[in-house]
This record gives sequence, C-alpha cells and structure tokens, in this order.
Amino acid sequence: MSSVVDVVAREVLDSRGNPTVECDVLLESGVMGRAAVPSGASTGSREAIELRDDDAARYLGKGVLQAVENVNTEISEAIIGLDAQEQAFIDQTLIHLDGTDNKARLGANAMLAVSMAVAKAAAEESGLPLYRYFGGSGPMQMPVPM
Repeated sequence: MSSVVDVVAREVLDSRGNPTVECDVLLESGVMGRAAVPSGASTGSREAIELRDDDAARYLGKGVLQAVENVNTEISEAIIGLDAQEQAFIDQTLIHLDGTDNKARLGANAMLAVSMAVAKAAAEESGLPLYRYFGGSGPMQMPVPM
C-alpha cells in the first residue's frame, strides 16, 4: 500500500478535439496512474458540472485551465499523503472538498481525472488489471437486457 506523493494535471485534447483534463498520480512506490476525462456529448440538468473557462479566445470557451489549476493546487494538497488503496475515502475527500451537490466549484472533470488516475495507480501497484482491482477475482456475469 502506497500513499500519493504527487498529482499533476494538464489540459489535453480529447477525440473530438475538445480540451479535457488529464491527470498523473504518482505513488511512493514509484507507480504512476494516468487518466484523461471523457466528456459527454450531451449534458442533463442533474449532471455533475464540467468546469470550463468560458474564454472565447481559447477553444471557443471550452478550455479547462481552471480545472487543471484546481487539481494542481487545492486537490493535490488534499490527497497527497493519502493511501491510494482507499479509493472510497479519496473520492469522499474530493466530494467534501468541492462542497457542492453538482461538483461545480472544483469541476467534475478535475475530480474525475484525479479519481481515475488514483484507481489506475492502485491497480497497477496491486499487479491487477483495473477491472479485477474493482471487480475482484470471482467469475463475472455480464448483464442481460430484459
């Protein structure tokens, strides 16, 4: 079990050419997890809020530099030192840190990038593929549509 020693985010372009948040999480064991947040093509009124910069001069206002800044400062400070194997605790820490119902303050894109990168690092450190890390070693049964 390793604690988080570094968290770094950056703005990258997704498959549609839109900016999104990518995050690297480094554990004290030297293992790194990396995740880029997918962005939905549609948004509903109850969905978590992707934090966008609204600067028309950059990517038609779709930049995510503020979300990246949130990861590199406030979120990083909150999770450095935490045990990467404690995914639920890390996710609750992020939710509590944000303090809103829809993740509007820090941005769901910032929070999800960190959460996914932590999970990937913890799975790698455990020597398991991500699906086994979350799903366990038992047999899997695919859901059947009704």
